[in-house]
Amino acid sequence: MEQLFKNTQAASRQLTIIPIATINETLLELANLIPIHTATILEANAKDLARMERGNPKYDRLLLTEERLLSIAEDLRKVAALPSPLGKTREEKTLPNGLHLRKVAVPLGVVGIVYEARPNVTFDVVALCLKTGNACLLKGGTDAEESNLAIVAVIKQALQKFNVPTDAVCLLPSHRTATEALLNAVGYVDVIIPRGSQQLIDYVRQHAKVPVIETGAGIVHLYVDKSADFIQAQEVIFNSKTRKVSVCNALDCLLVHRDWLEQLPKLLRDFKGMKVELYADDRAYHALQNEYPPQYLFHARESDYGTEFLAYKMAVKVVSNIDQALDHIAKYSSKHSEAIMAKDEVAIQRFFNEVDAAVVYANASTAFTDGGQFGMGAEIGISTQKLHARGPMALDEMTSYKWLVTGNGQIRR
Repeated sequence: MEQLFKNTQAASRQLTIIPIATINETLLELANLIPIHTATILEANAKDLARMERGNPKYDRLLLTEERLLSIAEDLRKVAALPSPLGKTREEKTLPNGLHLRKVAVPLGVVGIVYEARPNVTFDVVALCLKTGNACLLKGGTDAEESNLAIVAVIKQALQKFNVPTDAVCLLPSHRTATEALLNAVGYVDVIIPRGSQQLIDYVRQHAKVPVIETGAGIVHLYVDKSADFIQAQEVIFNSKTRKVSVCNALDCLLVHRDWLEQLPKLLRDFKGMKVELYADDRAYHALQNEYPPQYLFHARESDYGTEFLAYKMAVKVVSNIDQALDHIAKYSSKHSEAIMAKDEVAIQRFFNEVDAAVVYANASTAFTDGGQFGMGAEIGISTQKLHARGPMALDEMTSYKWLVTGNGQIRR
């Protein structure tokens, strides 16, 4: 393992002298190779899928299709077209003593990514790391082992064509000892970014000796204020929950102002066809009792309000005012994405000011929390912490900076 780390570290130094035009050509080549190797990638993915039950929330994340691979190829082209942040001057000034200072963007160095059954992450990470001059150590899970091996083989082919060091992308063995080695690779790895379940993130944070940027789980809330537009709220709630349930920006808990209680069955009308299980507090349960399929309606437990479901399940709670909604979110939020439906600008402003989350919405679906949707081309993950980066992490967030100081013989007395 140590030799792999050394090779990747050496490759990260070589990346600093490769022209960005070459990196862009490499990403475009990779995008072109995906359709050519789609059958091979899907064959490998099928082997992984065969080991997982369809009812597993990870199944959809693991699944690759021709359509998804073509979308990934298009994302690679978008990243290639974006300007590189490297060398960008973030601050510049001249001191009274004549020293000229520039703060410029530089690579993080060697980035370790620990992730689960998400083979698409392999493409995203490689694209963003290469574009920002970072080498990457990929520690995927055993669930996606065959898929990742096939994908990295295609990536190496693109790297070789343009003489980009192939050690800049290293897929570590899928076993747990490789994770432990990566978390302890002080001196070789500059930062580790976990992407996956809360259990994975907690494990990395607790055991890593290398600095960690957390991409946290999404316990996502949406509050329907008494001033909300009914039709907008109905559509946004449905989209936030059901567009794709296995992702971190999917809605987990609906908070409804008591003025909407009688309208709650209509508000959730479309959920019946999707067989969404609702875990409702007493007031919501009684409002829905004769209007919602009984096999999908349950009394909420306390634990339901702090759960990232990643499935066709959602908690529902009735609140008397925005203060109760804000208190509930403050107690249970994972600081990922939170939303309010309201026409009252005072309520919206309070929500914006008081909710502590990476992304806060007014009158829009939480499904937009995504680097691609934010115009970033792709993302490493959604950071829920406050140091270095917050929200979707893309090119700018994959850089650090250094100060360049130019003098004319100045000495400090």
